[in-house]
Amino acid sequence: MAIYCVGDVQGCDGALQRLVDRIGFSPSRDTLYLLGDLVNRGPASAAVLRRCVRWGDSARALLGNHDLHLLAAAHGARAPSRRDTLADVLEAPDREGLLDWLRQQPLARTLELAGEPLLMVHAGVLPQWTLQDTLSYASEVQSVLRGPRLPDFLHSMYGNTPDRWSDHLEGLDRIRTIVNALTRLRFCTPDGVMDFDSTESAAQPPAGLVPWFEAPGRRTESTLIAFGHWSTLGWLERRHLLGLDTGCVWGGCLSAVRFGATLAEREHLKVDCEASQKPG
Repeated sequence: MAIYCVGDVQGCDGALQRLVDRIGFSPSRDTLYLLGDLVNRGPASAAVLRRCVRWGDSARALLGNHDLHLLAAAHGARAPSRRDTLADVLEAPDREGLLDWLRQQPLARTLELAGEPLLMVHAGVLPQWTLQDTLSYASEVQSVLRGPRLPDFLHSMYGNTPDRWSDHLEGLDRIRTIVNALTRLRFCTPDGVMDFDSTESAAQPPAGLVPWFEAPGRRTESTLIAFGHWSTLGWLERRHLLGLDTGCVWGGCLSAVRFGATLAEREHLKVDCEASQKPG
């Protein structure tokens, strides 16, 4: 039995097929954790979702911002943009089944190997949050996504405020803040005010900002976190950080990590990809 984490697929089903062939993935034996943004920008979002549904519990996904955007478009909360490639899902005969599977997925997952936890999110974790905070807040969002309040939330999901966490946040403001942190965060101020305008590499952060994982005093700094979302960051491996968005849809690579008996025993695996869209 092998455990894998996979970066942003973004509708590139051909690349996902090449990757699972490369790693020898077996749904009857292995588990694949997909770190969000399964859909959009690439040519075959519906095929990616069908593949995940077919794999059953062997494919455990997270929701990224593009996955939530698909749900919003399906509920009339947001019109697809000219760069979106969601029509194959929205017009599919099995559309409702695919969308229902998607809304069941969480915004954070965890697993434990040899007594050490791995936290998986799509984008980032605010410096004030612990591992248990992150899972608890993600669970709040999951309850909304699975329940009757889903259309209300999707119609109010877009927005950059509130831009900082407070335990006193309530209602849709609270849910939006959690979603923005877990699916959109790249940079923040040292005390955790989120920025959503900057997409540069972490090597040259804008003035007054730091990559979320370098915020001083971050309460998850001793927990291994695997994340995607940041294609300009590229492959990142540190003792307690794994950045896996290596720009598949932009002509980079689709990356995976295979874990051994411990989280420290890990191997980077990748396949090259043809660009489906141009950056910018």
